[in-house]
Amino acid sequence: MRPRILLRNGAVALSALALATVTACGGSSSPESATAAPGSAGFTPPKLDALTSLGAGEGQVNLVNWAGYAEDGSNDPKVDWVTPFEKATGCKVNSKTAGTSDEMVNLMKTGEYDAVSASGDASLRLIASGAVAPVSTSLIPNYANVFEGLKNKAWNSVNGVAYGVPHGRGANLLMWRTDTVKPAPDSWGAVFDPASPYAGKITAYDSPIYIADAALYLMETKPDLGIRNPYALDDRQFQAAVDLLKQQRKLVGEYWSDYTKEVQAFKSGDSVVGTTWQVIANVAQADKAPVEVTLPKEGATGWSDTWMVSAVAKHPNCAYRWMDWIISPEANAQVAEYFGEAPANSESCALTADPKHCETFHATDEAYYSKVWFWTTPIAQCLDGRTDVQCMDYSAWTRAWTEIKG
Repeated sequence: MRPRILLRNGAVALSALALATVTACGGSSSPESATAAPGSAGFTPPKLDALTSLGAGEGQVNLVNWAGYAEDGSNDPKVDWVTPFEKATGCKVNSKTAGTSDEMVNLMKTGEYDAVSASGDASLRLIASGAVAPVSTSLIPNYANVFEGLKNKAWNSVNGVAYGVPHGRGANLLMWRTDTVKPAPDSWGAVFDPASPYAGKITAYDSPIYIADAALYLMETKPDLGIRNPYALDDRQFQAAVDLLKQQRKLVGEYWSDYTKEVQAFKSGDSVVGTTWQVIANVAQADKAPVEVTLPKEGATGWSDTWMVSAVAKHPNCAYRWMDWIISPEANAQVAEYFGEAPANSESCALTADPKHCETFHATDEAYYSKVWFWTTPIAQCLDGRTDVQCMDYSAWTRAWTEIKG
């Protein structure tokens, strides 16, 4: 299968059968830090009831999803997990591809869609607005085999109540050219050091959620700021992260939002160190770029998408059947390889076409993912449990990102 560009959050991801195996080296970050207070969102969502029993399918289901998550063979005849679903359930899939999390939120608020593959920078917005309902996981048999490290987390549940089913996960890693960056970096200081010898050749992810990467670095290097969660920043903490990113702006040669451009930049040497995804490193290595990746000692941010059902779904029974299907061992293995991520279903690893896919993406390595702070929507009520201050919400992050990039 050839690599395919897939939109995510206004940026891109890609899919490929793992083209190369990259060994990422973990750091010394505390495992419990990234998994603290699971399911505690710091706010009270609208009171909505979950479906209590499944009825007959309604004949169709309307989805909002990232490109590559609902493939029906039209892009590649060999890539199709939608048609078998339709044949098995009688639910015709109507798929709407969204390019950004903001677009997903707006589409779901129209009430015209039954389910959405929301990333962590959208999921809490959907929950807080009442656009999505709690999910009865007992009605989703394949949920039993989802990795425990993905269940009842801050981005997909509130106070222990599930609001969806995990789709997959991945970490935001540090990549560097081995012929230029020496010694091999083990810290995000490689992209934040104002005296970096690689100024002008550093690259960073182009999204407001990248502010969390700066906050994560400050959490370890400036403990006096008291940051306990990179998505829960009061005014002082937030300003420190913004100031760090404005300082970094002088070092950044390019903010990446297109994997092909990042691969090309590392091949040409225009970029020599910066943020990446494992699948991008695989493609760059396959293209003979001398790069390696690591999970830095401070830990990393990352992403885990969640299938959520609309609070006003017109086809809830088909929506539940879709959620069960997309996390079934076979379908989840296919989509994980096609998109380039670790699957959510623990039984999918035995079914991937590339037997090393799950090893490459650390699918079964909970110690690895315990160092990852998955994208979570910043809200005014601090996600770290503080009640004596307000935190900066996502709209503030968006405004600040515009200022940071100038």
